[in-house]
Amino acid sequence: MMKCDFNKKTSFFIALFLFLPLIVLSHIPNQSYIFLRIYETNGIHGRFEINTREINKIFGSSFDDSATLEDIQPYIEDIQAYLLSHSNFSSETGNHKVIFGEVGMFEFNLGDFVQLHFQLENTEKVPDELQVTYDAVFEKDNTHRGYLITEYNWRAGVINEERNITLDFAPGSATDTMDLNKYSVWNGFYAMIKQGVWHIWIGLDHILFLLALILPSVVRRKSSSIFGWEPVMTFKSAFLYIIKVVTFFTIAHTITLTLASLEIVMLPSRLVESIIAFSIGLAAYHNIKPIFKMRDWIIAFIFGLFHGFGFASVLSDLGLTGEFLTLSLLGFNVGVEIGQLVIIAAIFPILYFIRKRNFYPKLLVFLSGLLIIISLYWCIERVFDINLPLDEQIFQLLYKVAKATGLK
Repeated sequence: MMKCDFNKKTSFFIALFLFLPLIVLSHIPNQSYIFLRIYETNGIHGRFEINTREINKIFGSSFDDSATLEDIQPYIEDIQAYLLSHSNFSSETGNHKVIFGEVGMFEFNLGDFVQLHFQLENTEKVPDELQVTYDAVFEKDNTHRGYLITEYNWRAGVINEERNITLDFAPGSATDTMDLNKYSVWNGFYAMIKQGVWHIWIGLDHILFLLALILPSVVRRKSSSIFGWEPVMTFKSAFLYIIKVVTFFTIAHTITLTLASLEIVMLPSRLVESIIAFSIGLAAYHNIKPIFKMRDWIIAFIFGLFHGFGFASVLSDLGLTGEFLTLSLLGFNVGVEIGQLVIIAAIFPILYFIRKRNFYPKLLVFLSGLLIIISLYWCIERVFDINLPLDEQIFQLLYKVAKATGLK
């Protein structure tokens, strides 16, 4: 019993240690935030975020955790005036006036945060250093802390981040300086490579499409039967197949990624995502029964065009503008290719090693069938813009099928 309690306590402290950084950097009620987005060609933009509980301290109001933007609206001008009097941005060119824009709410379980967007005047040319003063709420609560978070700065390699604390403010240390001159374009280029790698690794639809394409790489058809496959005899033959398919997929998605990012060709996101889901099923079905004698590289190229539009939507979600667009596209594409190569390097050797096993044709057909089911599921969700609560039932069914066919 004592051993069990010890294990529970140990697990608790390990979990606390692992998640402490997330807790510290998350939206806490007695912390307020300045988020900055630094653009080389469009100046410095940002927003203040302050919890409704802190607004209560400042104005003696009584907002609860369910306050809406409409509830806060009568106080907006007063909140803006208060923040202007408790913050300052300056550089070698002088003070940079805060020009307020839209107002929003960030819902949080510990109290909602009011978001006040702004732009800093006279920052079309980004200064070398930015001196920031921030002391909001300190006079009402000396435990309050303020944080400045660099959310976007391409040269610094920061792309749409919300945990990148640059400066912190406390009573007695309410002024600090950001060095904006120490970064290079290579930081941004490297950050875009990481974004490309990360996106392909979390993009399950892209991974499954690749899987459907490479499953037949280590075998060749010997008959029209769905199980009529024979293993390739040499590594070179299988490897050249992989190179050809991946090359055409890469060429295709590079073309449309570039066209969409340059806003030359644009397609509706819902259409693109639906076709991407469909591409998985079609490529998998081709493994079971050839489609009009269509070659695998043709499928990779045609549907690779739509996967490129999908990648372009990621760049859009990252909030990228026209600055360093060429390097952004190149870096992101390099990252996608690196991510693809890692995935293939993890899967291909296994397939090659088991290609001569009698069960491989069954495995190929089963996995292709599984991909078709997943593809249809996603197609229905994406075409009709709905969420189907059938995941658990589907995977239970697949488990039974695998068991019945001797694959489990």
